[in-house]
Amino acid sequence: MKREDNQRIGLIEQFVEAKRDDFIGLADRIWDLAETRWEEFRSVEAQIEMLEREGFRITRNLGGLPTAFVAQAGNEGPIAGFLGEYDALSNMSQQAAAVEACPVCAGGSGHGCGHHLLGVGAMLAAVATRDYLVSQDLRGIVRYFGCPAEEGGAGKTYMAREGVFDEIDFALTWHPGPFSGIFKYKSLAVIQAFFRFSGVASHAAASPHLGRSALDAVELMNVGVNFLREHMPAEARVHYAITDAGGLAANVVQALAEVLYVVRAPNIEQARALFERVRRIGAGAALMTETTVEVEVDRACSDVLRNEAIEALVMANLERFGPPPFDQSDRDFVTRLAGNISSGDLQECLDAYRGPADAHGLADMPLPLNDEPGSLTGSSDVGDVSWVVPTTQYLGACYAVGTNMHTWQLVSQGKLPAAHKGMLHAAKVLAATAVDLLTEPSRIGAAQAEHARLTGGRPYVCPIPESVLAPPLRKRTEKGNLT
Repeated sequence: MKREDNQRIGLIEQFVEAKRDDFIGLADRIWDLAETRWEEFRSVEAQIEMLEREGFRITRNLGGLPTAFVAQAGNEGPIAGFLGEYDALSNMSQQAAAVEACPVCAGGSGHGCGHHLLGVGAMLAAVATRDYLVSQDLRGIVRYFGCPAEEGGAGKTYMAREGVFDEIDFALTWHPGPFSGIFKYKSLAVIQAFFRFSGVASHAAASPHLGRSALDAVELMNVGVNFLREHMPAEARVHYAITDAGGLAANVVQALAEVLYVVRAPNIEQARALFERVRRIGAGAALMTETTVEVEVDRACSDVLRNEAIEALVMANLERFGPPPFDQSDRDFVTRLAGNISSGDLQECLDAYRGPADAHGLADMPLPLNDEPGSLTGSSDVGDVSWVVPTTQYLGACYAVGTNMHTWQLVSQGKLPAAHKGMLHAAKVLAATAVDLLTEPSRIGAAQAEHARLTGGRPYVCPIPESVLAPPLRKRTEKGNLT
């Protein structure tokens, strides 16, 4: 390692470690709050309080979203963006450090995707980057974006639509997981929409011929989409849920009914094309039943564009810092937990992350960058940021191998020392990468050139129409219909 690399790595390590206790405490507090999408008010205030103490300038209600904000340090130079999250999942309540499923509160929420670590780790990376720039009297602007509702809410997509990421030169984020490396896994673009059918009510026995059934339309749409499944791209997915069956009275021809559709595909162009076919099936169902249909897009996310120029810097810094410093006490807990991680869970984890076949316990060695990417078959609103600016996600080892997302096992490990060590380690890697980019304009240029090549120079087009308000800005009637 070059002398200047040693100095930079040493300073960043020093800046992160000096604030470890405060940021670990903040992550644990957000774990305790476990606020779900669009309701993360106390988590946001906790983050803002810490950032204001660090001297960052805060802009609230970013993009018009009540639980979105940006914190900035610095006034001139290239702009680094760090993406943070803080939303939990419903029905994921779980006691910390337990080796069996035992909710704190039945039906309560919990951090089943590690966003308490994700947000605070990205925050700490932003603070350490600022500290390094100040210590070396270097130019550069650091922005930390507090992003709500990643879990099923597409918060960043709404933010991208409002242009909040347009000024930054690059974006960095990370995700807690069972391995360290680049988050190189394929995500699916997604479009989610309500199909609301309106017909004519009548007595189902006395005058059925006068009725026009909205529920029939929903059922016919579902049948049509099920036949569509044979004619979709192999990696595409379509899910649905009947959100309004028209009431509980079977002797009434249902005048109103609603179904929610989620359409996923490998990229946003394919998702748009597949969604259009689903939309036409809905229109056909309305035609067959002499009803009308209203389509309301609820959320959407683009696929993630990777950036190899930034990924190479992340991997170089991961090598410089070495693996997270897990110790025997960390491994002892994982050994106790292993009895509740099935062989199926373990294999699913290894397949998804392309982990080595003999991996178990806490993973020390990073995954190689050049391995074939796996596929988590989910969707992420980081994708929309990646279509606006060069974006890279780091994967940080925080949990036992075999721990899958959205499980009680992951929630249980969220306040353990191993999770804290993984978060601090991620902050160091991200901060060092940001410094590499901010202090070498040619590196930003290379990342932006790659981004332009991948997008073909096309401007970002948000998959959520301008007319669609974010969920906290709209209301639902008692029957669930949007107003």
